[in-house]
Amino acid sequence: MGSQENKAIYARRMHKVQAHIDQHLDQVLELAMLAEVAHFSAFHFHRLFAAWMGETFGDYLRRRRLEVAALRLIAQPAAPVLDIALSVGFGSAEAFARAFKGRFGCTATEWRQGQAGRWASQLQALRRQDEAQKSNPGQPLRKQDQDSRDGQGDRENSHQPVMEIPMKVQVIQRPEVKIAYLRYIGPYGQPISEFWVNVVSPWMSTNNLIGKPRYGISHDDPGITSADKCRYDACVEVPADFVASGPSFTAAIPGGSYAITRYRGTGRDIGDSWTGLLRDWLPASGMQLDARPCFEYYPTDAAYEAASGTFECDICIPVVPL
Repeated sequence: MGSQENKAIYARRMHKVQAHIDQHLDQVLELAMLAEVAHFSAFHFHRLFAAWMGETFGDYLRRRRLEVAALRLIAQPAAPVLDIALSVGFGSAEAFARAFKGRFGCTATEWRQGQAGRWASQLQALRRQDEAQKSNPGQPLRKQDQDSRDGQGDRENSHQPVMEIPMKVQVIQRPEVKIAYLRYIGPYGQPISEFWVNVVSPWMSTNNLIGKPRYGISHDDPGITSADKCRYDACVEVPADFVASGPSFTAAIPGGSYAITRYRGTGRDIGDSWTGLLRDWLPASGMQLDARPCFEYYPTDAAYEAASGTFECDICIPVVPL
């Protein structure tokens, strides 16, 4: 067995540990148990984890609990702060309050209000852009609109009423699917497009996966997690007997209820569509997110225009009743 395959085995096991942690944040998690999940020696696992992840197990677990809590504070606006704290493994409101303020520099309530204002200003900027382009097709975006899209106009817009973006959303039942994936770690945006083109597409071609449905799973919110730790999986649907080799890994996207909306564009504004779905549609729907991953789904019949770079995909979020 070559060195690359040996490294891939370590990576697969550590990915399994990361997934287990995210799925069990509300439970007591100990190194010995995680060592069993990874099939590594419990005696050395704390050193292995720190070397592989670049942070100790305790620091990693605390970071993930707080990052997931920060996202749920936004995505579940009606949920009491204590319920969210308990859902990520904090035993009391006091312990959560201290840890949250230490990580984000504000209280959970202040975070929820501030992020809602940030999302609102992004939605307003998108609406102004759409209206301007309809009135003056071909005209460049005004600087004040661009400033708001870039986050520079947040302060002046944060107290204005939210302007909803009409979107067609369906709630459907999706079956569980097996996927093979390659993981990218780093800043989101253009680097992910380059990752698909330069790394994923050649791998798909080598493994006869061209033409299969694809998925993009962003495990972290770049507004919460530092860019160097953001994880993204470029995934392809594979048959049950597919065996991962080389740099690839296999997993399953859970089945169940998902709210979906179709996106069409060049990708530059896809974040606004995510924001509209989570900030406007979800709170009014009577539903909330659960622990399954959100993802972008690229069906085999999705349109793609090479000349303009315009593509289609379904934005999918897992939902359960409130």
